[in-house]
Amino acid sequence: MDEVSTTPIRVRGRVTSRDGTPIAYERYGDGPPLVLVSGTLGTAAGERSLGGFLARRFSVVAYDRRGRGGSGDTGPYAVEREIEDLAAVIGEAGPGAALHGMGTGGVLALAAVAAGVPAGAVSVFEPPYAVGDAEAAERLRRVAALLGRGRRAAALELFLADPAVPTVPWSGARESAHTLAYDLAVLGEGTVPERLLAGVHARVLVVDGGASPAGTRRAARALTAALPRARHRTLTGQTPEVAPHVLAPVLEEFLADEREPAEAA
Repeated sequence: MDEVSTTPIRVRGRVTSRDGTPIAYERYGDGPPLVLVSGTLGTAAGERSLGGFLARRFSVVAYDRRGRGGSGDTGPYAVEREIEDLAAVIGEAGPGAALHGMGTGGVLALAAVAAGVPAGAVSVFEPPYAVGDAEAAERLRRVAALLGRGRRAAALELFLADPAVPTVPWSGARESAHTLAYDLAVLGEGTVPERLLAGVHARVLVVDGGASPAGTRRAARALTAALPRARHRTLTGQTPEVAPHVLAPVLEEFLADEREPAEAA
């Protein structure tokens, strides 16, 4: 499989969230609906490579989360509003749309399903929970403190210094720096929310990279254990900068497998 896939964007549009906020999205490919949920500082544009591979089998919808790209940013911010944004995008994508979330996008996707948003199977790549990693937890507290003092550039620099965070172009990151606070809100205390996740009854695939930091891999295993119907997959040699051409076929296999019980893998 080629390492780059460029599928033409079939539709660019906006959907209106419950509070009136416009949420921009892109759609490409044909087939069962699949919504891509970006991680921290990400946008729909950043999902095009992975989406291009997945568009061979799915109707892929990628969107700009609240406060990013072409989407609005009605205040005050609340995680519930982001869940409503995702619900609106799923409504546009089609009934029973599957979800794939990168990083904090995976945390948001799971929170949405736990809140009752109707979706199909869910896959997540390296949700950034802190499990047995005091250093990571402290870094998040310091980022939150800097944001609270209005020091966005310093908060952004500290956040991007984390080896568990994928590289983000500085120019694009600065434009979305204020949304760091949104992702911290989505993460909550930063630990795996076992009680919340007990209410996620969708099939879930938790993916991590074999060369990712040890704390990231511990978090993936802890998340898998907390979900009622989850399986775990490690991609050999991959890091937080996961290669789309490696990740895509794993997601395709999981999302196409509606007959095999989740516990079997």
